[in-house]
Amino acid sequence: MSIADNLLKYKKELEGENVELIAVSKFNEAAAVLEAYHAGQRIFGENIVQELVEKQEALPKDIEWHLIGHLQTNKVKYIAPFIKLIQSVDSVKLLAEINKQAAKNDRIIDCLLQVYIADEDTKFGLDHAETIELLRSEEYLAMKNIRITGLMGIATNNAPEKQTKDEFQELKVLFDGIKTSFFRKEDSFKELSMGMSGDYKLAIEEGSTMVRIGSSIFGVRKIKHYKA
Repeated sequence: MSIADNLLKYKKELEGENVELIAVSKFNEAAAVLEAYHAGQRIFGENIVQELVEKQEALPKDIEWHLIGHLQTNKVKYIAPFIKLIQSVDSVKLLAEINKQAAKNDRIIDCLLQVYIADEDTKFGLDHAETIELLRSEEYLAMKNIRITGLMGIATNNAPEKQTKDEFQELKVLFDGIKTSFFRKEDSFKELSMGMSGDYKLAIEEGSTMVRIGSSIFGVRKIKHYKA
């Protein structure tokens, strides 16, 4: 099946679910993104800043770009002029840099806090206590050019279904608690980004509002090597 066919299959499947499809286009050529664009997709997720900047420059400007990979503070300035959502905020230091660069560009940048839910050392993210501590910190409360709109989490790779469900449930419970405690009057805090090609159905069952689908849409990626 073509990229367009794969994409339309997911769009049909997600109809009525109130779930946003993020097409993860990392390591795919701009032409592949354009095929998905012409099939109606407007939201794309990238992991690597250099690759994201190259595609943003080459592709239609009504694309909504999400940064979903680990973000270094020294790279924020390159995406601050255009990024729609940074899904992978994992420290108050990074959030402060996003706020600084957003102010330079006279923007407010939406962010998700990435929470560590997986049973893997290779994953990034805040633990529950760190998430609460960040939201209570004076440094965060003084930031005027970022807006936290939800949480993001990545489940353990190839885990048993019960473990994956438990990890998603854990994140949903935290999301609900944070919504009540910190964002009760803010409609903008509404996003729970969890679920990828292999586990998105479980994620939707547990309350995901965004699923990040890559290989099932674009096929096997040709990995490029970018300098960190």
